[in-house]
Amino acid sequence: MTAEGPDRADQPSFAGPPASDDPAPFAAQQLRLVSALVMLLGLGLFLALPFVLSSAAVVFLPLFTAAILSIVLSPLADQLMKFGLPNLLSSALALLLFIALVVMAISLILIPALALADDIPAMVGRAAQQLTRLRSNLDWINQLSTALARLSGRAPIREVVVASPSVVEQVAVATPSVVLETLLTLLMSFFMIESRLRLRQHLLFDRTSFGSSLKAARLVREIQDRVGSYILTVALINAVVGAITAFGAWALGWNAPIMWGGIAALLNFVPYVGPLTMIGALTLVGIATYDTVAMGMVAPLAYLAIHATEANVITPAVLGRRFTVNPVLILFSFSLFTWVWGVIGALLSVPILITITAALDHLGKPNIVGFVFGEPLFPHLPEVAVAEESAAAAELG
Repeated sequence: MTAEGPDRADQPSFAGPPASDDPAPFAAQQLRLVSALVMLLGLGLFLALPFVLSSAAVVFLPLFTAAILSIVLSPLADQLMKFGLPNLLSSALALLLFIALVVMAISLILIPALALADDIPAMVGRAAQQLTRLRSNLDWINQLSTALARLSGRAPIREVVVASPSVVEQVAVATPSVVLETLLTLLMSFFMIESRLRLRQHLLFDRTSFGSSLKAARLVREIQDRVGSYILTVALINAVVGAITAFGAWALGWNAPIMWGGIAALLNFVPYVGPLTMIGALTLVGIATYDTVAMGMVAPLAYLAIHATEANVITPAVLGRRFTVNPVLILFSFSLFTWVWGVIGALLSVPILITITAALDHLGKPNIVGFVFGEPLFPHLPEVAVAEESAAAAELG
């Protein structure tokens, strides 16, 4: 103690805890905020995307269809180049082979189907007669319903039928749009197939780092291999299903068995809904063709056995775990793209889903559920893992 006052060493210190120079906790909080913004932005885009795709279907439907076709036909163009053909000619030839296959399928399936469509009203009438015979023992239910309606005093309901456009009018209105979209799809497909070599060179040599170039090239190759292998494998399986169905139709003495085989093969591309549609068509034609309902159910039950064997034994064994997709995601993708683009969307739903799944498997899936409980949104990224480890070390220290 001096005359000037108490020593400074004896004075109590009111200073706070020493400030930490470790920026890890702040970096982790900043990263979580950015991840939350990314998740909200992705949710908004996910909700708005179907309406954009539907309103601009003339632009986006040919683009998506051409992208899937280019993925499927690019390996064929590469094989044709091995025979010494130039890239331009091999790309055009691959697309022409696909067009020839589509035209042949239309000639074998569509023309007999149109002839069969004229007989649908008569088939429906004959099927109704067969079902009426089955309901003959249940007439007391109809009589009870009529008696209850009389007791309740309900008046007969009058139905107002609004005239709708005829089939010819609908085709005449839709033809220009269909022709335009078909031409755009073929042109885009050709240019995408022809530019595949330049795209590969661009991904490999125009990146700032070798790691990013290699990652982009692997992503494109993974998508092409997975989607192309899936479509080719499923097409072969469906062709076998169509051949068995055609043989069964021929054995039963039905007209145009090749048409029935082609319809079965095409509808089998549409998951769940396609086979159900085929069973309904076979049931209608079978009941309308034979004198008894039991004989009419032979064809749909036989097809049901074929489809059950294919879907539960053959397809899982051939495709394996690589192409295993959640059935809920398949139904969601099917309903979404059918609502957006109709029949073409239903056919593209599974290839688009496989493309998205391949991209997420290669780049890494966001941990949405874990993010809600405090985990990182992208735990697969190295910088995220480093930030989380630094933050945890700072908390423990």
